[in-house]
Amino acid sequence: MRKNLLIIVCLLLASVASAQKVVNPRPFTIPAIHEWKGGTGYVEVNGQSRILVADARLQKVAELLAEDLLTLTGQRLTVVAGSKAASGDIVFSYKPQKALGDEGYTIDINKHVSIAATERGALYAVQTLLQMVEGSISFPRGKITDRPDYRLRGLMLDCGRKFIPIDYMRRLVRTMAYYKMNTLGVHLNDNIHCKYAHDNWDETYAAFRMESERFPGLTAEDGHYGKAEFRQFVLDAAELGVEVIPEIDVPAHSLAFSHYRPSLGSKEFGMDHLDLTNPELIPFVDSVFAEYLEGLEPVFAGPRVHIGTDEYNNKKQDIVERFRALADHTIRTVESYGKQAAFWGSLTHARGTTSVKVDNVLMYAWYNGYADPDSMMRLGYQLVSIPDRTHYIVPAAGYYYDYLNISNLYKNWTPAVIAQATYPERHPQIEGGMFAVWNDIVGNGIAVADIHHRVFPAVQVVAEKCWTVDTVRTYNDWQRLAEGMGEAPGINDLGRYPKGIVMEQTTVNPGSTRPIPRIGWPYRVSFDIETASALTVGKAEGGVETCGTALFRNDDAEFYLADPVTGRLGFVRDNYLFTFRHSLQPGVREHIAIEGTNRETRLYVNGKLVETLGPDRRFFNKTDAFNIIRTLCFPLQQTDAALRSRVTNLKVESL
Repeated sequence: MRKNLLIIVCLLLASVASAQKVVNPRPFTIPAIHEWKGGTGYVEVNGQSRILVADARLQKVAELLAEDLLTLTGQRLTVVAGSKAASGDIVFSYKPQKALGDEGYTIDINKHVSIAATERGALYAVQTLLQMVEGSISFPRGKITDRPDYRLRGLMLDCGRKFIPIDYMRRLVRTMAYYKMNTLGVHLNDNIHCKYAHDNWDETYAAFRMESERFPGLTAEDGHYGKAEFRQFVLDAAELGVEVIPEIDVPAHSLAFSHYRPSLGSKEFGMDHLDLTNPELIPFVDSVFAEYLEGLEPVFAGPRVHIGTDEYNNKKQDIVERFRALADHTIRTVESYGKQAAFWGSLTHARGTTSVKVDNVLMYAWYNGYADPDSMMRLGYQLVSIPDRTHYIVPAAGYYYDYLNISNLYKNWTPAVIAQATYPERHPQIEGGMFAVWNDIVGNGIAVADIHHRVFPAVQVVAEKCWTVDTVRTYNDWQRLAEGMGEAPGINDLGRYPKGIVMEQTTVNPGSTRPIPRIGWPYRVSFDIETASALTVGKAEGGVETCGTALFRNDDAEFYLADPVTGRLGFVRDNYLFTFRHSLQPGVREHIAIEGTNRETRLYVNGKLVETLGPDRRFFNKTDAFNIIRTLCFPLQQTDAALRSRVTNLKVESL
């Protein structure tokens, strides 16, 4: 009996010991790390831990880690010089590793956390560590060896047809960096199709988004970037490992230039085409690029500039040859300022004999009918895989994608797939992959919040498939885990919170603020309100409540108890005003609830659905229509000081 008992005890002890030595599984990160050798147990980082920097070149990266860990966990780690690490410390060592390239890194998690990399690699190592943090700073023991499969990982953002505030783009850059995406294309000029403006080029919307001192009147009045702020944006993005590639699109998509100088427009092909026979054209184009490329501190401060060259008419061969000559000339002009040129190419569409520079030129391969990738590779071009049928978002347009097909991309795409053409993985002539957001339809109600809601899941999957082409999880597992990932430390443009009550407030006081700037889709915001008196249209002045008093606002939107035009409940965002068919009555207490999704905004009064603001179909000619989108990412940050109505029982719920 005693012998049997001894055997049982030994077996139990062996079982416990075995459980203690369970090898840590691969941590979930986006993108997935390449190599993981799991250890056992965890390294705890606490308030006594330090971040050690063995080389001053890694100082800024170490400070970024400390700042983000404070945001995520509330723990402040001190950054100090040195390399002698104690248990629980994090140490950065500068160590180029040829096999991993400039963006690769290793992280050895044992008694302490040891990062070995270049500046760029260390930046990506930091993102990996941040994604592994959940509340407390605890890292599973093991060793990570990681590097990207493709050098370029990014997105193209159309700011020409819809102005995208630079503050949002700064936050977007932080999100991109968190997911190891390194390229943001900024499309700076464009126009809508003239059919949206009764086929009248003079009435067709066009915009050039850069401040211009050389060409007064060229700059868009409804939104543009100052030279100094854009340069600083480029430099700050580079600090986070994201290269901003500005694009000035010529000679098509160029109505902003012919609006400014009508003689430059083509009467034969349409005013959005610049007239390639006009001798004034090349000096004008040269001068436009020069304004942002010349000098010791150019506005376009990054290493690359995109010159457009997309979708020009190819019906006449002599014009095709002129198109090719302009492309070659503009490439060389950009190079004369020490920049690498990128372009859409179109050299299959514009087939001809005039040579276009190949060496050190980056071509965006978006449609094989415009630039056949086989032919372009034979010529010697480096390609970016950005196939339109799988990677183009045109919000609420009814063509291309409204949201990318994430499942299809995860299962079937890598940068080696360019539409119908497939190449060996890590092909030396394929730089990487991107997706694009094109705001083709101006006036359709799409807000920056709508765009971001489409961008974020696309960032996750394109980042995944550009960094690690060999997927390590099934799509269902990846999606389930990806949905729990945030945008970046301190960034929550989606306004996402766990399901349930996010915030309650017994009384909403005039001038009050709340720690939550917004609640994202799907949500319900409800409150009781009793207006003090009849409201009059006008601005709130001298503490008097009028139509236009914001019950809730943030930097992006305002929700009115009475909008400044109709006096009804309504909201404004991105310069669009939307109102409900309901007006508050003086002295009448009502329970108001607003529910929002990424498709519609609903108003309930006293528990009854009053109106749903869904897509509003509008015709711009006899046969063609588009939808006006009336969504609201609900603002919560502040209440106007002029509020005089009694507002109680505020409840904010994530659905």
